[in-house]
Amino acid sequence: MMIRNAEQVIKPGATIGILGGGQLGRMIALAGRAMGYRFVTMDPTPDSPCGQVCDHQVVAAFDDVAGARQLAEQSDVITYEFENVDAEVAAALEASSFVPQGSELLRITQNRIREKTMIASLGIPVAPFRVIASLDDLQRAAGELGLPLVMKTATGGYDGKGQAVLRKEADLADAFETLSRTGAELIVEQFIPFQKELSVIAARNLSGELATFPVAENIHRDNILHASIVPARASEQVIRAAEKMAATIAERLGVVGLIAVEMFLTADDRLYVNELAPRPHNSGHYTMDACITSQFEQHVRAVCNLPLGATTLLTPVVMVNILGEHLAPVLDRVETLPPNCKLHLYGKSESKAKRKMGHINVPAATVEEALAIINDLGIWERVED
Repeated sequence: MMIRNAEQVIKPGATIGILGGGQLGRMIALAGRAMGYRFVTMDPTPDSPCGQVCDHQVVAAFDDVAGARQLAEQSDVITYEFENVDAEVAAALEASSFVPQGSELLRITQNRIREKTMIASLGIPVAPFRVIASLDDLQRAAGELGLPLVMKTATGGYDGKGQAVLRKEADLADAFETLSRTGAELIVEQFIPFQKELSVIAARNLSGELATFPVAENIHRDNILHASIVPARASEQVIRAAEKMAATIAERLGVVGLIAVEMFLTADDRLYVNELAPRPHNSGHYTMDACITSQFEQHVRAVCNLPLGATTLLTPVVMVNILGEHLAPVLDRVETLPPNCKLHLYGKSESKAKRKMGHINVPAATVEEALAIINDLGIWERVED
C-alpha cells in the first residue's frame, strides 16, 4: 500500500488494520463497521476477540515484523489497541505504511521513566519519583521522598502487576530483590494519599481537532478497575482542571487517536497524573451507552481524520467490569437483568479469575440510582454510593 498524505481523510469503505486482537480492538471494529469500514487484525491467538468481528486475522506474535507487514498489505491505515504492541514493529511499519499514531508515543508510554519524565516536562504534576538501580538507590530514595513509596517496574506490568507498596524500612530489601528478578528498570514514586482516582480520555485527529470525554471517577479492587462513575463526584473546578490536563497532554504530544489520562485527586483538590494509555481505555467504556459518540467511534474518526464526534454525556452512568469470577453469575441473571443494564461481552474463549470478560453499563437518572441497581444484583462486592 502507499503511504497516505497526513491530511487525507480515510473514508468509509477503507480497511483499518489493528495491531492487537483483544477486547479494545473488538470494540473499535464493531464501532467502525457501523460506519462502513472493513477491518483486519494481528494477534497471536487464533479466533481472538477482535478477530471474531474482523474480515481477516493475521495470526502472528506482536514482535513479528513479517506478520505486521502482511497486516499492512491489507490495510489503508493501521492503529493499535494496546500499548504492549512492539514499538519496533510500529516503527518498521511507519516506513512503508500509514500509521497516524506513530511509534514515538508508544515508545514513551511503554516505559514509566520516560512517561513520567515527559509529563513533568510539560509542567503537569506527577508523584515525585526516582530511578532505582540498586538497593542503595532505593534506600536513598526512601530517605529523600519518605515512606510509604510505590515501587514499579518501568516496563510491563498492568492491573497492579510488577508493583510493591513499601510502608516501612524492612520492606525495601525484599521488594528490591523481587522486582529486580524481572530484569526491567525500576522506578519508585512517593505515595500520593489520594481521595479519588479520576480519568479523562482525550481525542485528537490528524488535523489537530481535539475533544475530551466527561471525567470518570474510578474504583479499583485488587488493582483492577472495578467501576467507573460518570459524572465524577468532584467539584467543577477539579473537573475543569482534569479536562485541561488531558487536553494539554494530547495537544503537546501531538496525539492522534485517543489518550487516557489517569489521575489522583487529593483531599485538598490537587491532581497528579498517574499513567497514560495511548488508546481506548477501560474507564471509557461508559461512553458506549451514555455519550453521543463512543470512545471507539471517536478513535476511528481520529485515526481516519474525520471530524470528531460530540462527546456530550446524555445520562449519568456507572460501568462495572465483569471479571472471570463474575461471568457465570451474570449469565445466570441475563434473562432478568434490569432493562437499563447494557451488557457487553468480549468473546474470550476461557474465563479466568481476574480476567476481564466484559462489562455492564447502567445509565440512570442519577449515579446513585445506577449504583443501587448494580448493588442489588448481588454479583459484586457493594460499591459505595
